[in-house]
Amino acid sequence: MGFKKMSVLLQILGFLLLQMFLLSKAATKITTYDWVLEETSYTRLCSTKKILTVNGQFPGPPLHLHRGDTIKVNVHNNGTYNVTIHWHGVKQPRNPWSDGPEYVAQCPIQAGKNYTYEIILSDEEGTLWWHAHSDWTRATVHGPIFVYPPAGKGYPFRRPDAEIPIVLASWFKGDVMQIITEALKTGAEPNKSDAFTINGQPGDTQPCSNTSMFRTVVDHGKTYLLRIINAIMNEEMFFMVADHKLTVVGIDAAYVKPILTNYIMITPGQTMDVLITANQSPSYYYIAARAYEGVVYSNATTTAVFQYSGNYIPPTSPAFPNLPDYNNSFAATSFVRHFRALATKDHPIDVPKRIQTRLFVTIAVNTLPCEQNSTCSGPNGDRLSASLNNITFDTPKTDILQAYYKSIKGVYKGDFLDNPQYVFNYTADPMYSDNYTMSNLNGTRVKILDYNSTVEIVFQGTNVMNASENHPMHLHGFSFYLVGYGFGNFDENKSPSGYNLVDPPELNTIGVPKNGWATVRFKANNPGVWFMHCHLERHSSWGMDTAFIVKNGPTRDTSMRPPHYINPC
Repeated sequence: MGFKKMSVLLQILGFLLLQMFLLSKAATKITTYDWVLEETSYTRLCSTKKILTVNGQFPGPPLHLHRGDTIKVNVHNNGTYNVTIHWHGVKQPRNPWSDGPEYVAQCPIQAGKNYTYEIILSDEEGTLWWHAHSDWTRATVHGPIFVYPPAGKGYPFRRPDAEIPIVLASWFKGDVMQIITEALKTGAEPNKSDAFTINGQPGDTQPCSNTSMFRTVVDHGKTYLLRIINAIMNEEMFFMVADHKLTVVGIDAAYVKPILTNYIMITPGQTMDVLITANQSPSYYYIAARAYEGVVYSNATTTAVFQYSGNYIPPTSPAFPNLPDYNNSFAATSFVRHFRALATKDHPIDVPKRIQTRLFVTIAVNTLPCEQNSTCSGPNGDRLSASLNNITFDTPKTDILQAYYKSIKGVYKGDFLDNPQYVFNYTADPMYSDNYTMSNLNGTRVKILDYNSTVEIVFQGTNVMNASENHPMHLHGFSFYLVGYGFGNFDENKSPSGYNLVDPPELNTIGVPKNGWATVRFKANNPGVWFMHCHLERHSSWGMDTAFIVKNGPTRDTSMRPPHYINPC
């Protein structure tokens, strides 16, 4: 081959390589969103107040992403409170720096400052959400994350004709930050919410809310994907659409075997993908949700309308769903028992079979002594608190992740208990002994895990202080497999025989049943510092929290990424 021909070929090859490089750069370009935290006036329940919002929206702006995407969100804090943002259910592989819980993964974004989060998706597919993770700011600072299949792939069910986001939230007439600040100061229960909302609206069962109620218009014969998020602060919720069947196909951005049901029960923090077909006579049908009872809960019902298109005479009163009673524990737990992972070739699961680290974690509401020279309004003049294994979590002043990364002493202790300090009949009649009610191992105590170790946690509900209820436990940085679930006390000799190790659902939040237990398993393959807490906000505020430190693996790709920036404390 002559020199001239060789030169031409090299030029062509160089051009092609350049184009491939430019295309790869374009394909990996990371989109950046700018969000502004700001006080915005909203009118609900006949009164107007200012609430903290993102870009003036309640609920906040949705993120539309695909599986495996990476984006950045630059958050400008123009509000008056320090705030962080958490990307709930996003595993953030090797990237705890952008996970968000204040004083665990970062120090908060101070008023007048900004911080850029890098959100890294991995195997999540379905509905997730984002929310503030500082005190009670998440009441109004939250929004959806919709994660679609990767390009060229479809759903493992028939493609819906359209999607309908459903965000359930709480509405307080008072200032939420003042409510929790006062409650923590006095040691009393915080005020209940005054209403629940569907997509920001309380619905026509509430004052001054008839004309603003959320309505979704549907076409007869079409199938819709409801993307349901429970962003409510302190209540699990029953949800129904009158006269229509629901088919649950995904939970916490993981597919499940289809569940045909009349209702769902969804805990704070959970998300569900639900198919509904508009196959009834064209009319108006109520969408409704109300609480599954806790120790303290709002008995408000929130409503919206599932409205058929076309020409017909609207009903004077739309059909209303027959929601389960507030105290229907059977309805709540029987729904959860239907959860099964899809577990197919395209959507496999990997349930740990051989366990290296076992934790038995009791969940309790407790009290702490009233501080000296103070007057408290909790039981017996003490302060209400909450605990895991009798340890009430103390929020540090420097974030745990930074302390771990920089080897800062005195911020946390790696001695969270593998088993409770006291062994007793956990779900028996009310326990009031100081041994059970006083949380006497307070501190910032975390559990340290070896990289890639297999972990089993048995969450055991208790009836300490007659305060048993369903606890939605949420783990950051991972999804876990719910392998077992039951009432009463966990029996280490008998209960594991009923474990589902074939197709357990992959979740990031699970409601531990009232006076019962739940067992989850996961592989600690995501290095970093990851928060675990009850998603009933008052319980988390009282200290029903801990964190896992997952050590680095042996290689760069199995170790934490270095931070691009550490927010100052």
